[in-house]
Amino acid sequence: MATLGGGRCGLTQAGAPPQTPGLRRGSAPDPGLRWGSAPGPGIALGLRRQERGCKKLSCIDDSANGLMENAASVEIRKQRGLPPPLGKLAPKSGATFPHFPQALLVFLFVRGSKTGKAKHMKRRPSDDKVVAQHKTKSRKERLVNDDKYIGMDVHNATTVTRVLNLQGKEIAKAIIETKGATIVDYLKGIRGTLHVAFEEGNHAAWLYDLIRRHVAEVVVCKRKKNNSRNHKSDDDDANDIAESLRTGALKPVYHGRRSTEPLKEFAKSYAAIVRDSTRVKSRIKSLFEGRGIACGGDGIYEKDEKAQHESWLDRLDNPARRTRARRLFLELDVLDELWEEAEKDLVAETKKHPAAKILDSIPGIGLVRAAVIIAFVITPFRFRTRRQFWAYCGLAVRSKITGEYIMVEGRVRRSKKRPLVRGLNRDFNHALKEVFKGAAKSAAKGPWKPQFDALIAKGTEPRLALLTLARKLASTTLTLWKKGELYDEHKVKIAHAA
Repeated sequence: MATLGGGRCGLTQAGAPPQTPGLRRGSAPDPGLRWGSAPGPGIALGLRRQERGCKKLSCIDDSANGLMENAASVEIRKQRGLPPPLGKLAPKSGATFPHFPQALLVFLFVRGSKTGKAKHMKRRPSDDKVVAQHKTKSRKERLVNDDKYIGMDVHNATTVTRVLNLQGKEIAKAIIETKGATIVDYLKGIRGTLHVAFEEGNHAAWLYDLIRRHVAEVVVCKRKKNNSRNHKSDDDDANDIAESLRTGALKPVYHGRRSTEPLKEFAKSYAAIVRDSTRVKSRIKSLFEGRGIACGGDGIYEKDEKAQHESWLDRLDNPARRTRARRLFLELDVLDELWEEAEKDLVAETKKHPAAKILDSIPGIGLVRAAVIIAFVITPFRFRTRRQFWAYCGLAVRSKITGEYIMVEGRVRRSKKRPLVRGLNRDFNHALKEVFKGAAKSAAKGPWKPQFDALIAKGTEPRLALLTLARKLASTTLTLWKKGELYDEHKVKIAHAA
């Protein structure tokens, strides 16, 4: 007879050898145990059918062992002050039940447990042990409960991480080495649907490409500084990033297709050489002007003047100062050669992109500026409207107003108060702003000179007129790039920036 339960009581199957698997931790059934009763002082046993077409089980009356309700169990209940058992009486001796398979589920409800929850136990036929088995969750429950939100504070040597669950509880934290293999292994060791966030910085592009294939979501953000916080640490930053990611409070920074990476590297190299060349020119002019030597304009930098560097050096009265100026001229010569080389590589890479022909047709843009636009914008469909593109390029006008609405005859009306203009937005892409400012100056001296003169004639300040042209160039670039059309001067209408 196969016995289910502990001690000497249980259900038996005819023709099977006797077995006594026993309950976990050696617990014996309570004398007050009753078949079919609600959870009582002991353990309520329930059987669930899993297979069909087999023999029947017979229930043997073994009231002396406590399976059936008897006077002893009633007396024990009274002594313990417990309520009488619920449910119907157990079947009499010889009653038959449909056959259950050898693998039976036993639901153990222990009175007075801390959790108050049922443990699902599974009995295996080949072994006398009872093994714990978790209840299977639905796919929806797994998707909801397995979300993990990971905040990373990345530095050169180490990376501090914090892992939060859906309810915002911290379930893990670590300090790992900032190496690709270490970070990937760390993420693979976390189960569930992973959402990772970190701040925009020097490691952002590398880290984004590294982990985006291993997690469900990667958010590169640019958080605002919280100066009201008295204490700041890497742990706090990682926790704040994870919490903001969980609540959806982060504003992501775009990291998209890798097809423009070579062009972006060439554009950064070209821009760095241009900046270095500008610095050297400023140092040369400052050196001569500081000794009262007039050197206005670009004459001192022109190629035809380079052969006369010695004549400029002779005007300096100090040998050490002449040596310093000579080295600056040599540095400028090297940068000019690098400038030409970088520009050649940039233009060659730009011509590989279909959008280069479209942007090159716009006044003031050219291939070099088109390369910078393609490298940093990547795709025009990131921006739904031109105002979003203006803000990204640093050409959006910031304004502030308060008390905007008033009540007039019981109705809400907008007041005639004009908003205060606070200048342009401060969070923008500096490379694109330089591109469109330079393009506006070139267009104002070339094809768009009539429009620029018309704005000046209306009383617009020159700087605001250039801003108007820059905004128009930006919106024209975005529109033509989206439509895939070349520039047509007959379709251009320029309105004031304000």
